[in-house]
Amino acid sequence: MCGIVGFIDFKKQSSETILNACTDELIHRGPDGRGVTFFNREAGQVGLGHRRLSIIDLSDAAGQPMQYEGLWIVFNGEIYNYKEIKEELLLVGHQFKAHSDTEVILHAWQQWGEAMLSRFIGMFAFVIYDTHKESLFCCRDRAGVKPFYYYWENDLFLFSSELKGMMKHPAFKKEIDLDALSAYMQFGYVPTPYCIFENCYKLKPGHYLKLDVKTKFFTTHQYWNVYDAYNKPVLEIGFEEAVTETEKLLTNAFQYRMVSDVPVGVFLSGGYDSSCVTAILQKNNTEKIKTFTIGVPDAGLNEAPYAKEIAKHLGTDHTEYYCTQKEALEIVPELPFYYDEPFADSSAIPTTLVSRVARKQVTVALSADAGDEIFAGYNRYDYMMRYGKKMAQLPASIRKLAAATMDLIPADRVPILRKKYEFHTRYEKVKSFLKNNSEKNILVSLTRHMTDEEINKLFKKKVKKIETAFDSSELQAERFTILDYIMAVDYQTYLVDDILQKVDRAGMSVSLEGREPFLDHRIIEWAAQLPSHFKYDKGKKKIILKEIVHKYIPKQIMDRPKMGFGIPLQHWLTQELKPFVDQLFDEQYIETQGIFNNEEIQRLRNSFYNGRVERVEKIWFILMFQMWYERWMK
Repeated sequence: MCGIVGFIDFKKQSSETILNACTDELIHRGPDGRGVTFFNREAGQVGLGHRRLSIIDLSDAAGQPMQYEGLWIVFNGEIYNYKEIKEELLLVGHQFKAHSDTEVILHAWQQWGEAMLSRFIGMFAFVIYDTHKESLFCCRDRAGVKPFYYYWENDLFLFSSELKGMMKHPAFKKEIDLDALSAYMQFGYVPTPYCIFENCYKLKPGHYLKLDVKTKFFTTHQYWNVYDAYNKPVLEIGFEEAVTETEKLLTNAFQYRMVSDVPVGVFLSGGYDSSCVTAILQKNNTEKIKTFTIGVPDAGLNEAPYAKEIAKHLGTDHTEYYCTQKEALEIVPELPFYYDEPFADSSAIPTTLVSRVARKQVTVALSADAGDEIFAGYNRYDYMMRYGKKMAQLPASIRKLAAATMDLIPADRVPILRKKYEFHTRYEKVKSFLKNNSEKNILVSLTRHMTDEEINKLFKKKVKKIETAFDSSELQAERFTILDYIMAVDYQTYLVDDILQKVDRAGMSVSLEGREPFLDHRIIEWAAQLPSHFKYDKGKKKIILKEIVHKYIPKQIMDRPKMGFGIPLQHWLTQELKPFVDQLFDEQYIETQGIFNNEEIQRLRNSFYNGRVERVEKIWFILMFQMWYERWMK
């Protein structure tokens, strides 16, 4: 795990000094070493920068930028099966100087070109500069575990693992994309491929970008698509055989994530996903697996007792740490630096806390994300399966009449229910379902936190709706089910832009490499073809995964409601964080900023202070943007 940064400046107004500054802005991603390479070519200046977190081959020979026969690379991530690929390359005459996966990528590129990607099992974002062909190849892994930003404006191409690496370049223009900001206000993240800044983008997962330095022409290509798996025929397989084959695949994928020359641990929350990772790894390793859990009891966040019981049953080397609410709150002002694009998932706080605890003992930590997206674990899947069909079956006349009636009666005027927690939000969601009962609209309404109408009121200027993976129609009709549709969309949206960004930035804030065992591409390719009822059936979620876990952990230990990380936002925003709200929602501040409708901002803040607790997420989303704005735009 590292940080990469670089540029091609066709106007030749950059320098090695600028490259050094951009590189060192990512020191938290790679404190173990640094390297830069600067070329003055006829077509323009080319700069490659790398901050190293040493994981595989700790010697200087594995440093970056690395070169081989005119090919230069900067690489962030891990190719877990690099030894097998290296054996293939040795058989056809390649010779190696070191023992790193970086060197294997360079030789694989020379041997196979883009076709090498089909061989890789791993997480990666890398750039290869070919000095002979004067071309740049930028690539991001299939699931999007590793981040990759790029910027193209005024004959300057920039790339980086984080925005701050590019922002350090004096020619980077920090102009907010209001359409992207409006999407952030709805989802709590800026959806890929967009970025908070104009002329700036995220390379999509499963894509690569090719830039011809001589012609300045670049294109992006998709080399992997989750829909290719979902569009294959459903496997004709019995449940017991499916359990056996799934466990074999999980075991192989999880073991690959233990490949390291430094200590490795596992985040153990006590839920099914992290327990599955821990149980399978402990079964297949003679040494005790290191597991880590935190609790923040005075903030109402405490899964530690459950994790401790599971760790004891499995026999892991377990560390639990109880943080104070003060420790959790102290992280909030730091979030805008590490999450240098507006980000509103409050579970970034406990994720950062557990990363700090783990980093004292290990350099690599496995996180069990994506189990929900792959094996149908979210409650919203249950809602869609239970109520989506019912909503679709309602006659259009009844739906339109009900929606029109709700338009005439605002949620604020509904007796008794208006005082219920989140009633206003749920009222608006139901109204949206009634107006448009398509699967896409129901999913978007369950996912977003502000309606289009609320967004239009919030901004001073008119904003446009951007196209996202929610708008995909790639799931073929013959394979279409509501469950497959929503899981495929989540795999490309919430997983990439929320979950993976959260874990990457939280870990990197303390130079901890995060690995995602469930995001081995072979797992989703297999699970997508399993019969749906092996994953979800009549309210039961993650059926096949739970069957595997129960082999190692008694059902009575595991069987409890899904918890997750819960932060007491309402209390914090009216108590400890209130000074931030008062400062950044101030009328003069909003007016000077010139982005939001001041009247709407004050209405939201005042109604929240006066007891409208359902406004809490809106207040938090706005606050997280304002704190980001204060850090990066002032």
